[in-house]
Amino acid sequence: QVQLVESGGGLVQAGGSLRLSCVISGSIFSINAMGWYRQTPGKQRELVADISSGGRTNYADSVKGRFTISRDNAKNTVYLQMNSLKPADTGVYYCNADLQFRIFDTRNVNYWGQGTQVTVSS
Repeated sequence: QVQLVESGGGLVQAGGSLRLSCVISGSIFSINAMGWYRQTPGKQRELVADISSGGRTNYADSVKGRFTISRDNAKNTVYLQMNSLKPADTGVYYCNADLQFRIFDTRNVNYWGQGTQVTVSS
């Protein structure tokens, strides 16, 4: 059974930093794209950052220069380093990943974590 487990959320003052982690477990052949999304009440879930299997990164304009996404393939883990946090960054952050389960079946199955709350106070 595949699990994506996030950690690292919490309450921080504006200007502070947090580091989110997402560990993927289960019988997986490979992990392709990985990403972080966030959701606030009344709004759709939005992309914060993603990273390809080759390490190419993509960021929402609102977090460029402040957040850094990275991955450790040996640990099946994706990270989100969040610096200079703002109250507008408050939300539930979800890990997302495209997983391949069999060596000769290149289809990806998309999975979500359960989310971790990030609250930035002013």
